[in-house]
This record gives sequence, structure tokens and C-alpha cells, in this order.
Amino acid sequence: MAATRTNCSALRALAVEYKSLQEEPVEGFCVKLVNEDNLFEWEVAIFGPPDTLYMGGCFKARMKFPQDYPYSPPTIRFLTKVWHPNVYENGDLCISILHPPVDDPQSGELPCERWNPTQNVRTILLSVISLLNEPNTFSPANVDASVMYRRWRDSRGRDKEYENIIRKQAMAARAEAERDGIQVPLTLEDYCIKTQVKPNTSDSQVEMTDFYDDDYDEEYDDPSDGSDYEEDENDSGNGES
Repeated sequence: MAATRTNCSALRALAVEYKSLQEEPVEGFCVKLVNEDNLFEWEVAIFGPPDTLYMGGCFKARMKFPQDYPYSPPTIRFLTKVWHPNVYENGDLCISILHPPVDDPQSGELPCERWNPTQNVRTILLSVISLLNEPNTFSPANVDASVMYRRWRDSRGRDKEYENIIRKQAMAARAEAERDGIQVPLTLEDYCIKTQVKPNTSDSQVEMTDFYDDDYDEEYDDPSDGSDYEEDENDSGNGES
């Protein structure tokens, strides 16, 4: 019964977040379900911010949520090739906001930098966008990329190796996105404007009530007791590792 409660709580939290992001998109990324009958796996398109090395890029990633979300963090794996100090070779992202809130003095992370249930998809992806342009090189996932980035940074851009790789990847990601019919923002104005949500068609509409178990709802505690997850609109930090 406890597992059922946890699963339904996660479904409710994810349904609320997904609906909110469809109705009120956030600049810099867009989301969709990998399969419309599964709220625990999302596909994300992250747009490279203007006036950065990633400008014009559309970097696809997969978010997987645990059954006890939001009490445990999701994972993020880039599907698009990304050369970055905090992205492993297999595409897995290393960022402290997605690390479980355990006491680990060896990591160099403060507990407040790690995951807590007040985080949500918005705060996660905004932190990822910030991380793209401001990597954490103290405990990198990709050592070679970290060394190359520091060389580029310390030379104030005179060493072009890191810059050339990122710009090449951004161009390739943009070309792939355009083939898929995705319009990539190239100016600050386009980037910051919230796209108008198109009316759902019968083929693409996701009915959130389909994810709820009616039998469970009859036994579920009254949400007014405050135990249900509530979305926090505050972006609480961008620590990485």
C-alpha cells in the first residue's frame, strides 16, 4: 500500500508540473512525454542561450523520474552529443541539484546544493542552462573537457579549441532540430518570449486524469492535510559537481 501511495503521489506531482509547463512555457527549454501513457519519462529540448558558445543549439535530453518523486531526484541524460566538463561520455549529466541529499564530505558539496523536494523541473532545467555556460571544473565528469574549458577561459578566448568544438556541436544540433521542425531561438528577444501554446489535438492531447487510480483515490488521504507535493516556483540555487 505504501508503494501505491508513493507512486500516486509522484504521478500527481508530475501531472501538475507537466500541465503547468504546457500552459506556461519557460524560455530556454520545452518538454514533452516520451510516451503519452508514461509520466515518468520526459524528452527535453534545451536551447543554447544567446551570446554564449551554445547559441543556436538545441540539445535533446531524457529525464527519468523515480517512483518516489519529488522525494528523490530525476536523472538527466543528453541524447545530443555535448562536450562539457559536467557531462559524462555517455551523456549523463552531473549536477549537484540532482544528487540525493546525503551527507558526503568528500564531494565538496553543501547539503543545500543537493536535491530537496521543493525543487521541480523548472528549477532543474534553468540550473542546467546556467551550467552550460558556467561549468563546474572542481570535480568534472569530463576531465579533458574541463582542462580545455579552463584553457579557453584563462586565455580569454584566445585558445579556440574548446570554443570551436562547442560551436560545431551547436550548429549540428540546430540542423537536426530544424529537420525535426523545431524552431530554435537565435536572438535574445526570441529566446525570452514565451511561445504561445497551440491547442491540443485529439492525437496529441494527454489527459491527466488517465494517470490516476480511481480505486486508490477512494482511500487516499485528503490532500488538504498538506502532505501532497506542491510546486515551488523559486529557483533554489545552481550548485554543480
